[in-house]
Amino acid sequence: MQSEYRRAFNEHYSPAFYRRYLDRIEKISGGEIPFRVAETPFFIPTKLRARLAEHARAIVKEICAPSLIQAHSHGIPAHYNVPRMDSVAHCIQVDFAIVRDENGELDGKLVEFQGFPSLYAFTLLQAEAMAEELRAIPGLDRPWTPLFDCDRQGYIDILRDMIVANEDPNEVVLVDLTPAEQKTYPDFVATKLLLGVDSCDPSELSVEGRKLFRRHNGKKIPVKRIYNRVVFDELERKGRSMPFAWTDDLDVTWVPHPNWYWVWSKFTIPYLKHPSVPKARFVSDVKELPEDLSNYVLKPLFSFAGTGVVVDVTRDHIAKIPEEQRHEWLLQEKITYAPDIRPISGPGIKAEVRMMFARRDGDAEPKLVLNLSRLSRGKMHGVDHNRDFDWVGGTVGLWGGE
Repeated sequence: MQSEYRRAFNEHYSPAFYRRYLDRIEKISGGEIPFRVAETPFFIPTKLRARLAEHARAIVKEICAPSLIQAHSHGIPAHYNVPRMDSVAHCIQVDFAIVRDENGELDGKLVEFQGFPSLYAFTLLQAEAMAEELRAIPGLDRPWTPLFDCDRQGYIDILRDMIVANEDPNEVVLVDLTPAEQKTYPDFVATKLLLGVDSCDPSELSVEGRKLFRRHNGKKIPVKRIYNRVVFDELERKGRSMPFAWTDDLDVTWVPHPNWYWVWSKFTIPYLKHPSVPKARFVSDVKELPEDLSNYVLKPLFSFAGTGVVVDVTRDHIAKIPEEQRHEWLLQEKITYAPDIRPISGPGIKAEVRMMFARRDGDAEPKLVLNLSRLSRGKMHGVDHNRDFDWVGGTVGLWGGE
């Protein structure tokens, strides 16, 4: 993939390069990155980048159809149904596996999508750290970017408009469970750096009537917007709760609104018609299992970071799902990744690209703004699944002004 860049990178790569790169991003985050960072960027070829953008925009258009949103809103559990849901989410992530199509061309196959934030701040700074190191390599001194249709300042303006809007950044807060212990904490630090928005645990919030407040440096500060990073399954797994009921009608704007976590999920995949979407059925709708289950994966509808996904499916896996829970699982056509990123040694590496959308208050549609990438040698692509390999993990997809 983008062979001239890959060749130049591999010829000049050294452990010292990787150490300098890590030092740059660890300086940004204030400490060691809590997930594996890949040694290399993903140099995304122009044609593939255009295909991914076209696929992502088409899928987002499908899932933003009011009829689909209305039909799938019944998937919101009653006790998590937050009032005043907006018509379209502020954040959408669309993940693609990089594959070869029937003509041997690089293409993308949908893995999943979410109406939930990703590493919007950290990815920009990570890309800039990689670009600084690349400039010292002959042939790679280029204007590297992970951005779509905007420059650095334009992107930060979009991010600020999405998260902070017209509020005082001091009255906007990023909320997650014990933020400093999250693997995404580097993004929380980067969000503070770029936008001046603090992160806090739900225990630091309090409610007075319909008003929300937080404690910071001994002061009680109003909260006007919540940049919501709370994952519901983690909330339940840890036995944590919020200082309010999710169904309370609070005088606060959610970014994104929590309901989108449920409305846009794997639940929606069987209804999509785009050719980049693999065939998928609810297990409850499968009357006769396919003969060769090795061509399928089994996925829980509501999970995060690959939790619960079964890659090597057997009849026994499906038999163990209780009848009353089978509508919460998908049997999906397995995707064959293209192991076409060539490392210095060993077999080729597979890639996923996350296409990241942002919507500002008042905008009718979300805008494709950024990508991040994940590299893998194993069966799963989450950074937790690639700790024992090199040249894998979280990275950035870059292009150099082509």
